[in-house]
Amino acid sequence: MASPKPDWRIRERLLFAAKFLGAFLLLPYVLVLLYALPFVRPVSTLMLADLALFRGYDRQWVSFENISPTLVRSVMMSEDGQFCAHGGVDWVQMRGVVQDALEGEATRGASTIPMQTAKNLFLWNGRSFVRKGLELPLAMWADLVWSKRRMMEIYLNVAEWGPGIYGIEAASRHHFKVPASKLTRRQASLLAVALPNPITRVASKPGRGMQRLAGVIERRAQGAGAYITCVYS
Repeated sequence: MASPKPDWRIRERLLFAAKFLGAFLLLPYVLVLLYALPFVRPVSTLMLADLALFRGYDRQWVSFENISPTLVRSVMMSEDGQFCAHGGVDWVQMRGVVQDALEGEATRGASTIPMQTAKNLFLWNGRSFVRKGLELPLAMWADLVWSKRRMMEIYLNVAEWGPGIYGIEAASRHHFKVPASKLTRRQASLLAVALPNPITRVASKPGRGMQRLAGVIERRAQGAGAYITCVYS
């Protein structure tokens, strides 16, 4: 009969596992500090997955100054209208989602741009309480460390706009054959409404529903002056 392993060996292995897990969870917070540097060009977990699977991807980093303000306004009005007001998480919207879930109703989206950026850079797609629990503090930390302008620049350079198409420059050229600085109001609104599901919502081939949503976002973006002061101060 084999003798049981000494307790100290079990404790040692548990301690090693705890240290490894702690370092793994701490790494994104360190990377947020690194990504605050303007010359650093972060990649998303989806980009890394494409590389690991030998699929490759198209991403051309573009500075915030070379992105059409119309596109910035459109994305803000479509994805996070309170971007300039909250600290990474829109707690009013979040409380509404929690209340709906507790009442057994279908939940609506409450992800802010900082939350989506944190997910894109460090986490995975799909709904789960585990991912959301990791996402919320990361979003608040990134919002604290980065300026709103830097946050928007990173988000627009890592967002997915189709299979293997990442960032607004690659998306603009892929869908409309123009650089991100030359997007029209309608092109910008179509790209904005494609963001929630860029695989089924193709900006360059919109259906009636997508055209209708783009029209709504286009009108909102035209009157968004008071909402975008944090990126165009």
